[in-house]
Amino acid sequence: MTELRQSIEMPATPTPVVIFGAGSIVTDAHLPAYRALGVPVAGIFDPDTAKAEAVAATWGVRPFASRAEAVAQAGVVFDLAVPPAAIADLLEALPEGAIAIIQKPLGSDLAAANRIISVLRRKKIKAAVNFQLRFAPMSLALKDAIARGLLGEIVDFDAWLALDTPWHLWAFLANLPRVEILLHSIHYLDFVRDLLGTPKGVHARTMGHPSSTVSNTRSSMMLDYGPDVRCALSINHNHSFGRKFQACEFRICGTKGAAYLKLGVNLDYPKGEPDELWLNTDGAWRQIPLQGNWFIEAFLGRFAQVQRFAAGLDTALEGSAEDAWHTMALVEAAYESAARPMHPIKETPDA
Repeated sequence: MTELRQSIEMPATPTPVVIFGAGSIVTDAHLPAYRALGVPVAGIFDPDTAKAEAVAATWGVRPFASRAEAVAQAGVVFDLAVPPAAIADLLEALPEGAIAIIQKPLGSDLAAANRIISVLRRKKIKAAVNFQLRFAPMSLALKDAIARGLLGEIVDFDAWLALDTPWHLWAFLANLPRVEILLHSIHYLDFVRDLLGTPKGVHARTMGHPSSTVSNTRSSMMLDYGPDVRCALSINHNHSFGRKFQACEFRICGTKGAAYLKLGVNLDYPKGEPDELWLNTDGAWRQIPLQGNWFIEAFLGRFAQVQRFAAGLDTALEGSAEDAWHTMALVEAAYESAARPMHPIKETPDA
């Protein structure tokens, strides 16, 4: 099989970045990704100045004393690794016409996403959203295989997760009304949209678990792509019975072939396992050697594409904020569906 694309080529001269936020996503993924890509970090700002100074010292970058100092930097990409509630106000402070990368989700709900899009349009800010699963090596390779027609027309998409996710690692989740779909399965919904486009509708249920203090940790969703495509997601973060029958995988079937993806980071989190991609295009399954995993190589792809746009090599941002709004609309529809009764079952025969 011809080698499949698994990475995004960087421009010869990277554009420096200014990072807002000094949390774990920055230290675990953003800063390592920028270092691996050779992207200069012009500086970092966080309202918790002590945290920003500690991160800056560890990584050898400049800590900004104020937000005003950070947004005043010219010729940079602004990386907004901040909580959803802080995105819109921070965008208001950016210079008109700036280029930005925004941490997912695009706000806490669709109303917040609407406000963010309004700010971006008014200030002519070109922004991408960090739905980085699209850019994982296995994802890029799968999309390349589909584009080459190796799988034919996609007719089935199954996401199956049976995990024991350590929710206690994120204490702030305990009081949030929306967790599982908004903060986790949103990645899978965005990935499905990247492959199949935006669905016509969704049936969904999301719920908690008696052993968990988090509001929702289990979800089931069916996406409507018309009469020929079946798309279903089954997500259970409370499968706490040992590794043997746990799973985190996609099965994608076409008219000519099929693909299997294992998303290893969620298995034995945060240690994780290697991702896997298997293709069957001629009756035999073959494992595709991968150039890395979702974490952190997907961040390399996401940031590299923004760098290409900033350098003028790409005319559009893949996974732009305008596109991410449709993922947020799908999430909103899933929660609305989950709040409604399912179709009732007749209790007595018709007389």
